[in-house]
Amino acid sequence: MGLKTRKIKVRDLVIGGGALISVQSMCATRTRDIDATIRQAEDLRKKGADLVRIAVDNKNDVTALAEIRKATQARLVVDLQENFLLAESVAPHVDKIRYNPGHLHHLDKRRPVRDKVAWLVSIAKAHGIALRVGVNCGSVAPEFLERHNGDHVNAIVESAAWHCDLLDELHFTDYVVSLKDSDPEKVVACNKEFSKRRPDVPIHLGVTEAGLLPDGVIKTRIAFEQLIPLGIGDTLRVSLTLTNAEKPEEITWGRKILRDIEEGRFVSVPDFGKGLNIISCPSCSRVENAGFVDLAQQVKAMTAYAKEHRLTIAVMGCRVNGPGETDDADLGLWCGPSAVTLKRKSISLGTFRYNEVLPVLRKELDALVARQ
Repeated sequence: MGLKTRKIKVRDLVIGGGALISVQSMCATRTRDIDATIRQAEDLRKKGADLVRIAVDNKNDVTALAEIRKATQARLVVDLQENFLLAESVAPHVDKIRYNPGHLHHLDKRRPVRDKVAWLVSIAKAHGIALRVGVNCGSVAPEFLERHNGDHVNAIVESAAWHCDLLDELHFTDYVVSLKDSDPEKVVACNKEFSKRRPDVPIHLGVTEAGLLPDGVIKTRIAFEQLIPLGIGDTLRVSLTLTNAEKPEEITWGRKILRDIEEGRFVSVPDFGKGLNIISCPSCSRVENAGFVDLAQQVKAMTAYAKEHRLTIAVMGCRVNGPGETDDADLGLWCGPSAVTLKRKSISLGTFRYNEVLPVLRKELDALVARQ
């Protein structure tokens, strides 16, 4: 429990101030597929999801969201990412809005970030909804990366702290903050430092792009088992690469990890991550080809021979964190609707069909292994 943080409310759910840690997930269906999204939101709610997040990218999604809201009892969070301008349209249909500080510069470029946040706050106040300031390693605001010479941990913490100060100046306190990375040790470092800076602010915990089972749960445990016993963390998500049908497993694992920590069972692997590290984004509605999940599983199987080598392979299914995460990886697969862009760090090695990319990936991995 985050005993030091203040309490906020998301509809009837209390977050922070010693309340039970809430567990959430995100729909992986296309938001405009109204029936499928309603089914998944209800499946997640019945599995125990305290909050259900939905991505909204355009006006068609907003129209669908209005219908989804009518048909589910789930507490809905909308994830705007780049398109913060949709906030006013979605606010009547949700209980919380998540905005990403690293994406506010994409639209309405001449308008200062401070003014954009003030506008979001005015909407949240008008509709009585909460906000999440979601800072992510794959999309840190460029000015903070420049200011901290590419040091992601400091850039993430400072970005989050700056936005908290701004929200406080705007006399808005119904917000939580998340500081996420695909490296669990960086998640620990970011959240410890932020918690020292702002012990009053409720924290949403997660390891972003934790990936496939069982590795994704291990990475998440490494972070959660170090933070939650310190009182850091008021709500959480276990972000796994799963098929649509398996999505409620995020809730199952979240509850299990919390139960294990409460009962003193610490089962993360201390030396995990010293060899090959495969990161893959949690399947969500922004995945542009459902074959991304199958490809991630194939990459894991094919690369097992290199498990002792300290290399990172990123398999990313959408445009939101795909560029940043694949730029930082030794080898990256950025998966589009019909093709996969293979990268070595930020260098593109070409674009391939889903059924053509594995042999090319194997050749590049062989070369990296040989050099080590």
